[in-house]
Amino acid sequence: MTEYSKKGYLYSNFKIFHLSDSNLGEIDFHYHDFHKVLIHLSGNTSYSIEGQTFDLQANDIVFVNAGEVHRPIFHDNSTYERIIIYISKEFLAEYSQTDNDLSYCFRNAIENGSHVLRLHSFKNSRVAATVGKLTSNLGKDDYANELFMQVLFLEFMVELNRAAISNEVEYLSTSYSGSKINSIINYINENLTSDLSVDAIAGQFYLSRYYLMHTFKDETGYTIGNYITIKRLALAQSLIDAGKPIADAAEQSGFGTYSTFLRAYKKTYGTSPKKKAASQASLSF
Repeated sequence: MTEYSKKGYLYSNFKIFHLSDSNLGEIDFHYHDFHKVLIHLSGNTSYSIEGQTFDLQANDIVFVNAGEVHRPIFHDNSTYERIIIYISKEFLAEYSQTDNDLSYCFRNAIENGSHVLRLHSFKNSRVAATVGKLTSNLGKDDYANELFMQVLFLEFMVELNRAAISNEVEYLSTSYSGSKINSIINYINENLTSDLSVDAIAGQFYLSRYYLMHTFKDETGYTIGNYITIKRLALAQSLIDAGKPIADAAEQSGFGTYSTFLRAYKKTYGTSPKKKAASQASLSF
């Protein structure tokens, strides 16, 4: 059974990396507890997110929401250069009011059936200018540089959302043609607390059990059972982070029993929900 791990931890509001690699080989599917923006700079690369695959060009902007299973796909050994920005869910939620909803760009991409935004003229855009300022100040020890980076990050998010609102962008269509699997993925995410047994899903879509299991694995790279567990754990964690009692979060995330939830949680996170919460609290100051 294929399993997908949670990658990385984020103990600040955001984190920025400018990376360049070659010969990375095959990257496993994985997910994060935080949001991710990736600006693709170079490389013959596609990006697979939640069963959709997008062929990237230079300066494409990729949106990955917390809990979404994803991975890059390399078509050759050319240099894969990118800027990655991790964003805390809680931090982004603080700036999600009507007049300054910085999460709009993530939501609008989903509403357009996409995860990738392409600016018509990225190099001459305000988004590119703010990205340049962010990367040029990475690691500097100038006076109040940490505070300055927060200001630059907010400027970047404002310009990114302004670009998303404008008519100077397009959302990429997926290069993946399996609309049936895409519909199944959407169904799973909309019904995490319902019966999501293989038989129930197969019946919903008038498919045989065998066809569903093998097609889902062949087309997406991961098993349907493991995918459902990951999505339920992500929902449970978001409820726990919001202050919901652990047992209630487990029940409201579709786990049949608390023991089933606890086994899946420990297997995925390597610790119990209580210990994870205590660990995060000790680092919050």
